[in-house]
Amino acid sequence: MTLNIRTVIKATGSAFALMIGVIIPLGYAVDDYLEASDHVNSEAGRSAAKVAQYVYKTGPLWAYTTLRLEDILADRPLAERDESRQQIIGLDGRTVYAEGGDVPRPALARRAPIHLDGETVAWVEARESVRPLLIETGIVALVSGVLGIGAFLLFRVLPLRVLDRTLARLDARERELRDQYVISECALNNMSQGLCMFDTDQRLITCNRRFADLYDLPDDLIKTGTPLSAILEHRVGIGSYSKSADTYFDERFDMVAQNKHRTDIVEQKDGRTIEILFDPLPGGGWVATHEDISERREAEARIVYLASHDSLTNLPNRVLFRQQLEAALGDIGTGTSFAVLSLDLDRFKEINDTLGHPIGDALLQEVAKRLMEQLRDGDLVARLGGDEFSVIQVELERPEAASDLAERLIGIIGAPYFIEGHQLVVGASVGVTIAPSDGIDGDQLMKNADMALYRAKSEGRGTFRFFEQEMDIRLQARRCLEQELRSALTNGEFELYYQPLFNIVANEICGFEALLRWHHPKRGMVPPDEFIPLAEETGLIVQIGDWVLRQACAEAAKWPLQITVAVNLSPVQFKSRGLVESVVGALATSQVSPHRLELEITESVLLQQGETTLTTLHKLRSLGVRIAMDDFGTGYSSLSYLRSFPFDKIKIDRSFVQHLSSERDSAAIVRAVTGLAHDLGMSSTAEGVESQETLDILRENGCTEIQGFLISPATPAHTVAELLARFGGGQSHKGMFRAQVRHRIA
Repeated sequence: MTLNIRTVIKATGSAFALMIGVIIPLGYAVDDYLEASDHVNSEAGRSAAKVAQYVYKTGPLWAYTTLRLEDILADRPLAERDESRQQIIGLDGRTVYAEGGDVPRPALARRAPIHLDGETVAWVEARESVRPLLIETGIVALVSGVLGIGAFLLFRVLPLRVLDRTLARLDARERELRDQYVISECALNNMSQGLCMFDTDQRLITCNRRFADLYDLPDDLIKTGTPLSAILEHRVGIGSYSKSADTYFDERFDMVAQNKHRTDIVEQKDGRTIEILFDPLPGGGWVATHEDISERREAEARIVYLASHDSLTNLPNRVLFRQQLEAALGDIGTGTSFAVLSLDLDRFKEINDTLGHPIGDALLQEVAKRLMEQLRDGDLVARLGGDEFSVIQVELERPEAASDLAERLIGIIGAPYFIEGHQLVVGASVGVTIAPSDGIDGDQLMKNADMALYRAKSEGRGTFRFFEQEMDIRLQARRCLEQELRSALTNGEFELYYQPLFNIVANEICGFEALLRWHHPKRGMVPPDEFIPLAEETGLIVQIGDWVLRQACAEAAKWPLQITVAVNLSPVQFKSRGLVESVVGALATSQVSPHRLELEITESVLLQQGETTLTTLHKLRSLGVRIAMDDFGTGYSSLSYLRSFPFDKIKIDRSFVQHLSSERDSAAIVRAVTGLAHDLGMSSTAEGVESQETLDILRENGCTEIQGFLISPATPAHTVAELLARFGGGQSHKGMFRAQVRHRIA
């Protein structure tokens, strides 16, 4: 079609250009030539007729009467005479007479015969120049050429350009439409939802591949014009709809008849769930999207499940446990009772730390299975977090049933586990509370069970305890003490007392051990064994320990340069990972030499921390600080720790020193420890020395230092100067020291 239009335009343009530029000037030239030829013929004939009349009158003498011939031939317009010439030519070809000048070439000549008595006696020749004709024809040709070029441009070039531009725009639009179609086709066929569009006659306009795949439609059912009924019949035929065929048809056609936005959920026989979004079209018909929401529904159900269950063990979590607890409390009015058991695994942390979390997780899963096997229908076990579980035992007829369950749970959990080649053994402690006798509030019951569990763990683990009212009283007192302990440091209620360390060889005080005291504004002096464990449990010991270090170093800065200060460190301080910085800060602030600071640790520090603690101890040792092992001999692996770290001092526990004179075993142990310290290049300090006899035995066995009431109990910082004055004189004060000791004993 495009080629035909282009050919017509070219032919039309060329024809117009040819007609105007060539045919018109050619026609003009031919017409002028014919007209000029007729004119010359006419002039020649007219003159010949006139001469013939004259010849007839004059006879043979006509040829000699030139004046008369001149009159005859000159009888024509002057202009014509200027541009033309006539002459009479005899039969012999000789010019008889000629009138007019030379005619410019080119010229047109015509002859007419002169008759006398029916015979030709001469000829009249008329000659006329055609130069004006050629000039006019040239002008016409020039004008026609210009007009022909204009016609060529107008009827051929311009239309072709317009056609090309139009065709280019059409091509661009066609490409755009084609690209849009491809994009739309790709978008439709890559949608996660199936899409279909029907007209007002319920015939398919279009659909995408996903729609066909959702319902397993063959190609002949996704063609334009396919009736909706045919598609529905196919679905019923392959059995993809879970309801009856009549119900299925009624639902689909009812949706179409309502002709309004609607969302429908269809359950498939194969287990899939299809969500249909129906929307009517403005001009009639409708468009619908079909989405398989099976995975989304499963994910939503999983989210709902995980909101109330533990992901590791699949047991109910704290949320569901609390809901079930409130439901059980709601049934108390019917005269029923139930028990809440709080359960905690013993030694689980050791397994988790040594064998890794995957083993620990597998162990928790096995524990959950064993717990489930011991429960009746209606009972509930939940994992509240970590290795903490709780049980609701419903329809409790007697309290003994709760104790029976607790014993069974402890027994079944304590049986060995075989996990990934490891034989694991853990225990369980259980706390039990009964509703409504112990309370009718969920929070109160859970707190009661936790207090009973705490008592079971503190009394040896691997057992169960019922809640008692006294537990709550003790717990409230403990919480009150904790709050007061938190404010004690801020309020300046702590004070350091100092107990002398006496060098037996030099017979003088060589240092002091800093001991923490708490002056409570209402209770008075609180014993350290009451608040130190609480400070360690709550983590407050880290802040308190930092204050003790700074205060002890600040006091030691006032003492003689050879006097040392000893500070006890808690295992919790090693866990904080800021211990080295705390020691460095205390030494830098007080300007005390590091070798004057002695840090005392117990075996439990090394037992709980292992390599991390040894690394910290080596860092402290590199500062120049002395490290002492306190309460040596009370643990089962003290000797192994002497191999793992080069201590500067061993402190012999008071339990061996107090019976030194009466028990041979104690004397043997002290003798062995002092000998071991000597061989390892360490000093030894005996704690709890209260008699001269004990001192003499220690001196005989090579003990380096003593500490105890024989010298002085722990006293405030302002008494240090007095103690140094009394016992700091070296050998010159030996006699005075013995006299003072004898006087104190008496």
